Amino acid sequence: MGQAATPFVTMMDLTDPAQVQAVDAYVMRHADGTPFHRPAWLLAVEEGTGNPALLLAAVGHSGGISGLLPLHHVQSRLFGQALVSTAFAVDGGILADNDRAVAALVSAAEDLARSRGGLSLELRGGPAPGTAWEQRADQHVGFVRPIAADDDAELLAIPRKHRAELRKALANPALTVDIGRSRQHLRDHYRVYATSVRNLGTPVFPARLFRAVLDRFGDDADILIVREGDRPVSAVLTLYHRGRVMPYWGGGLADARRLRSNELLYYRLMGHGRARGMTEFDFGRSKVDSGQAAWKKSFGFAPRALTYYEWSPDGLKRDVNPQSKKYQRRIALWKKLPLPVANLVGPFIARGLG
Repeated sequence: MGQAATPFVTMMDLTDPAQVQAVDAYVMRHADGTPFHRPAWLLAVEEGTGNPALLLAAVGHSGGISGLLPLHHVQSRLFGQALVSTAFAVDGGILADNDRAVAALVSAAEDLARSRGGLSLELRGGPAPGTAWEQRADQHVGFVRPIAADDDAELLAIPRKHRAELRKALANPALTVDIGRSRQHLRDHYRVYATSVRNLGTPVFPARLFRAVLDRFGDDADILIVREGDRPVSAVLTLYHRGRVMPYWGGGLADARRLRSNELLYYRLMGHGRARGMTEFDFGRSKVDSGQAAWKKSFGFAPRALTYYEWSPDGLKRDVNPQSKKYQRRIALWKKLPLPVANLVGPFIARGLG
């Protein structure tokens, strides 16, 4: 038998419903597909941040898709430009059926980067794109474990010390849980999330990004809010993908620690996911050795290294790592900003982080 033909790569038209449907079907049936490969994510990020969405597809001799590389052209005066797979995501690198499709997509992506002015390329996850690319597996870890059979089993799966904290929240009659997709849910979530990230020294994303994700994903996304009385104290926007619960943008007010409302938030989300038929809980990405990573470990999750890849024609790459020394003073100053100022300025900065 002769060697199989190399697939050709084409730019998909995300305004064509038939092409969007074909891409989505490929992602949903691929074992390594994630929400961040879906057209819904590409289009929501473009709509919410203004960073153009691009989708390269490897097509075999039969005309069927054999690989995808979703990209955003992230543009920022502060942080520079890059082609990112995919922007504002923790995953979304190359998705392919075989090495030939991977190689074809890598070559096409490098050509695209050169044609757009010598941009750098950033791939979050997926197969290794080649020896010319820098590999980073020491900066981020992910956390995934099965959802337990019922609430009692879920409680016992949490280590004893953290379980005791959760029990305090469960016993607090002032704390209630609300799940939905309404404009009020979006407003309450944004208020909590914006406060949380300001306190961490991070600019908040545009509110329209959260609206766009919720609208584009439909029933595959919702918001869970923990309230103390009428006041939202913890909130998370969650994605659901092929049996996996993926809390993505979450946070809590300063009172969340006293109330243990973040513990209650994720415990109730596990139960909500189980009721939806989900079987795994993906606690998302954290920086290695960060306080957030330690908190997730104390919740009964084991870390696993996440591998990312970078390449540029000239070897120069943008730096958006908040742990870089050059950003430490800016982060300290941002924490002191009044919340209305941070919410006004933050989205203009954050949309260029990607």
